[in-house]
Amino acid sequence: MAAARVLLLLSGRPEPVSFAQSVCGLLGAGPGLGPWPTHCGRKRGQLLLSARPFPGASARLPLQRPAFCPFAALDQQPGPRGAELPTNRGVDLGVAILLQSSDQTVLLTRRTRTLSVSPNLWVPPGGHVELHEELLDGGLRELREETGLQLPGGQFSWVPLGLWESAYPPRLSWGLPRYHHIVLYLLVVSQESQQQLQARIQPNPSEVSAFMWLGPDVAAAVAATEDGTETPRHLSQDYPVSLLAVELEDGGGARPVALPTSTLLRTTPTTMEEKERVSTGTKFALRLWLQHLAR
Repeated sequence: MAAARVLLLLSGRPEPVSFAQSVCGLLGAGPGLGPWPTHCGRKRGQLLLSARPFPGASARLPLQRPAFCPFAALDQQPGPRGAELPTNRGVDLGVAILLQSSDQTVLLTRRTRTLSVSPNLWVPPGGHVELHEELLDGGLRELREETGLQLPGGQFSWVPLGLWESAYPPRLSWGLPRYHHIVLYLLVVSQESQQQLQARIQPNPSEVSAFMWLGPDVAAAVAATEDGTETPRHLSQDYPVSLLAVELEDGGGARPVALPTSTLLRTTPTTMEEKERVSTGTKFALRLWLQHLAR
């Protein structure tokens, strides 16, 4: 098995988590939706988590999973399907950067349709943390690789927002999960305005097909759309019918497009279809961002 990326402090010593195990469940998550306060220690390429304080813990962060988390479902209904999951893999570690401009908007990117994992979803820039890589460095590297943005040293601050247990496919009704991550969302606050940052964005077309900026009002509407509830939501008249996004063209250029706001309010379908929508983890991160702004 490769070096463990996510470790849990369960019986006094760090233990790796196997692919098939629910991290939230092992940390004592109940039947509710969470989030569950979790103590975490960060070091190069690894994350150590515990339900209780421990020496070296650097933060106490909210940990959450979707209501339809396949690993939670398999925990509650053990059977032959769970036996088909990998036994020689652990839980991977990811990081995502919620980049906030000086005028309090955040950057989201739309993943290309050709990606094998989570295509056509709106997410913050982010990805896999390399072994021995500092978590912030990994997030800034992913930001640079996906958007071309390199933030000058001394011109931004950052804070960890929360942890998300992620699976793909996201529902058992789509098939058994092939990927299992704990994603650390980091809020990076730039001293540059949205206009200044946008002027330097050069998206990587192999990963990004569009990008946009969300302000607090629309972010609140998106964050309030709970995946797993299957309850239709109606857009308030206070919100715009469409939002400005920048879409990459096949020839290498980019053009502004009006994206229907209703697209961002879609929930995860019960059957496998890659409709354009905001990922469930991103909605969680937006809720945490709004709480941070309100402090």
